[in-house]
Amino acid sequence: MTAATEVKESVGPPSKAARPHPIRTMLIKRSGIGVLTLLLVSILVFAATQILPGNAASAVLLNTATPARLHALEVQLHLNRPAVEQYWTWLTGILHGNFGTSLANGAPVSALVGGRILNSAVLVVLAGAIGTVLGIGLGVLAAARRDSLLDHVLSVGALAITALPEFVVAVILVIFFAAVVWHLFPAVSVFVPGTLPWSNPAELVLPVATLVIVIVPYVFRMMRASMIDALESDYVQMAQLKGVPRWRVLFVHALPNAIAPTIQVIGLTFLYLAGGVVVVEYMFNYPGLGQALVAAVSDRDIPVIQCIVLVLAAFYVAVNILTDVISLAVSPRRRLPRS
Repeated sequence: MTAATEVKESVGPPSKAARPHPIRTMLIKRSGIGVLTLLLVSILVFAATQILPGNAASAVLLNTATPARLHALEVQLHLNRPAVEQYWTWLTGILHGNFGTSLANGAPVSALVGGRILNSAVLVVLAGAIGTVLGIGLGVLAAARRDSLLDHVLSVGALAITALPEFVVAVILVIFFAAVVWHLFPAVSVFVPGTLPWSNPAELVLPVATLVIVIVPYVFRMMRASMIDALESDYVQMAQLKGVPRWRVLFVHALPNAIAPTIQVIGLTFLYLAGGVVVVEYMFNYPGLGQALVAAVSDRDIPVIQCIVLVLAAFYVAVNILTDVISLAVSPRRRLPRS
């Protein structure tokens, strides 16, 4: 027996506690990549606002700008400093919770954006949760009745809805449920300042319904395809041969194995909602991040634009990490440490 063999036998196989857990390893790696991504986004956002024609001082003064007033405001806003120094001042302020001051009204950006983040979050969470449940349920139903009339109707309907943009769906809902056919819900969402969005449930119905209708087809189509693959697998056919009840085959054997690919699509729909909410909030005058972003772009309110873009980027990073963790957690062969 050689010395190398003796050393190998004395050391033995690594203990289970010493093996890195896949979920923990992925969280560490993805969190580091997420921080670097946000840093890169902050650089790009700051650079993009720097290369715009004019600067923040000229955007504030507009027609009242004179060379003297421009110079005085540039000194006040620290715009006379080098771009690298301006970026570092802005970044350190963000790390300390200071997102700057709005150029439109002089209020702190955090105070302007804070309440709107909650409003948009309620809209995204409600639409995402309802759309996910409906998409998964309809996908399972269509797969269970494959090639039936119901399956064809759902598939064609999902394909047709996919071709409709958000503003078309919003207009159709307003025509049917707010303006022409029925007057069941308000056509615009006007919140009293300081009130929570769920205190006005009727004003949430049409914005949430618009987003739900837009995202359900994507979840439905992915769930249907995954369930069909699972129902054609060997273990499901074996369960059917053993006389396992149909509902148990669907929800115990097929659904857990078909849900992992659908989770990735659900994550993408939440990311889509972060962008689609801009159009919907503008259509229904909903006081969220989307409406604030449109107003900030119109007013050339650069600090507000920078803050909202960073918030959306952080949301994208967080949802991507959460989606990967859930996908790993529902896949037993991937989530367990390998020997």
